[in-house]
Amino acid sequence: MMNIPDRVTDNSSNVHPRRWPSLAAWVASCVMVGMVTGLLFQPGAWYFALDQPVFNPPAWLFAPVWTILYVAMGVAAWRIWCLSGTPARTAALRRFALQLALNAAWTPVFFGLHSIGGALAVIVLLALAIVVTIQHFHPLDKMAAWMLAPYLAWVVFAATLNASLFALNGNF
Repeated sequence: MMNIPDRVTDNSSNVHPRRWPSLAAWVASCVMVGMVTGLLFQPGAWYFALDQPVFNPPAWLFAPVWTILYVAMGVAAWRIWCLSGTPARTAALRRFALQLALNAAWTPVFFGLHSIGGALAVIVLLALAIVVTIQHFHPLDKMAAWMLAPYLAWVVFAATLNASLFALNGNF
């Protein structure tokens, strides 16, 4: 039976100094996904003209929440990346890459194509991909898996918001 540690390190002082640049790279990669899509596909007049559900948060809230979530995602992926190279680690990181690609796809579908229904399909797939990623992370590093829980919760909320926008406005 393979002995897989349930944490990358006991504390941050045990992390080899050469791994800190890779942490920065993982976090920056995740944050850049949000920044690039956010800059290229901003809400604009189309979005603000939509009928909004009563529980729609203020626009200013999205950037700080997503930034925190992207940082947590980067740290979680880095923790998995720091483990010894195994097929399980590779599979987990592939699942992570898939969910990140779906994350990046939602913004251009919603704000770029103005496709509320198409974006709803993307975000439902994203939520499922996050669940699968958590399932792959958990046996390797429980902390990394738990770090994705707030992300999943926010995406489920965003999917509910997306579904409400679709119900109020239609538009595939």
